[in-house]
Amino acid sequence: MSFLVLLLAVWIEKFSALRQRLQRDGAWLGELNRIEASPRWANWPWMVLLVMVLLPVALLALLLWVLEPLAYGLLVLPVHLLVVIYSLGRGDLLAELGPFRDAWRREDLQAATHVAKRDLGIEADGGEQLLGRVQAHLLWQAYQSFFAVIFWYFLLGPVAALSYRLLALAAEHSQNPGVAERAAQLRHAFDWLPVRLLAASFALVGNFVAVSRVMLHELLNWNISAAQLVDKVGLVAGEIPEPVAGPDGINSLDRLWELLLRAAVLWYAGFALWTVLA
Repeated sequence: MSFLVLLLAVWIEKFSALRQRLQRDGAWLGELNRIEASPRWANWPWMVLLVMVLLPVALLALLLWVLEPLAYGLLVLPVHLLVVIYSLGRGDLLAELGPFRDAWRREDLQAATHVAKRDLGIEADGGEQLLGRVQAHLLWQAYQSFFAVIFWYFLLGPVAALSYRLLALAAEHSQNPGVAERAAQLRHAFDWLPVRLLAASFALVGNFVAVSRVMLHELLNWNISAAQLVDKVGLVAGEIPEPVAGPDGINSLDRLWELLLRAAVLWYAGFALWTVLA
């Protein structure tokens, strides 16, 4: 069933607006900020995460346990699908990159700097640094929005996928530094295995030798973040040249996107093979 859910999730992502309607975080974030603001919870960041992350996933696990024996388990399928869609990343990455791509193609660095800050939250001192950060943004957002979620869903089910997204939301939006720090630590632990699996996938669909050289030093490095690792490996796997203005710079983004698509196809082929053999 996991592979079917992942296929349906991709289909709905491409051809439906369900994701935008389902991914409403306002109520959850409002409750998170309300608890954080309470003097009783201010000095208990772990308890805040316990209530805001562990409690929802425990309720999800209970719901799945109740539905499992009903109607031969068919009622579980829509719950899995809705949870996976909700757990995917927020926003439309390609649409967000559109204005930057147009400005960079025209070699209008001032406009590119403006739209990068407005749409992507990226600032840089110069044009080359700006394109480098946009490349890193593309790789990280694709990883955390898609690859990390489908990995944990296929491995441990919807409970793990939802846990990852709630920790990501807490790390990015918490107004309490203690809560944000601890959520980021847990998210780092969640990222350790899937980001290395993605790096191995880049080696298979990209420059194997170059990726192997990077991973030789970083494979067991706990301190490197997932964002740093996927950036380093993605650039060498795609054989991305030094950042330049104009169409050649846009071509580097296209090559990274193609690398990500090839990796996604490889993952789905692996999931399919595992499903057949299991």
